[in-house]
Amino acid sequence: MELDELRKDCARGQKKGLHFILSSVLIWGLILAVQLTNLTIEQKNLFTFCCSAILFPVSWGFSKLLHIDFEGKGNPLSKLGLLFSLNQLLYILIVMWVYAAVPEKMVMVYAMVFGAHLMPFSWLYQSRSYLVLSIVIPVVSLVAGLLLPPFALCVIMVVVEAVFSLCLHLECKALYGNNESA
Repeated sequence: MELDELRKDCARGQKKGLHFILSSVLIWGLILAVQLTNLTIEQKNLFTFCCSAILFPVSWGFSKLLHIDFEGKGNPLSKLGLLFSLNQLLYILIVMWVYAAVPEKMVMVYAMVFGAHLMPFSWLYQSRSYLVLSIVIPVVSLVAGLLLPPFALCVIMVVVEAVFSLCLHLECKALYGNNESA
């Protein structure tokens, strides 16, 4: 199979990672709830990290609901998608440093890292939504994080991730055409 065919097959089988982006809507909603509590900043930041622990189980659940091949075993590029995801773990070290050094900016840096890690998926899934949002999310997170309290940035992230999910859904509909549902 040619590279572009493998990429298209991966985008179809994984529905462009929609299950992960839908999960991020929920995770950012949970982070928002944490930020609205009366906990100390250190406690809020610790629980913010904990919110991400549900990513894989929730994504797996969404994959079942949306009939997505969670593992993508039939396509060798699925392993590349996993590598793209694991790459974010290296950047989380920066967020951990911010947690200790500048705790009031941790949510901002966390959102920037989340957004920036999406860029390679624009190539894998041939997705304009991933490309645009991998740039927009870090920039918006920086501006909002410098000007607004963390809970406001979380509200923005929930909205952006919901819009992102809708954009991916529309991209999937176009990818499948009239033959299959997205």
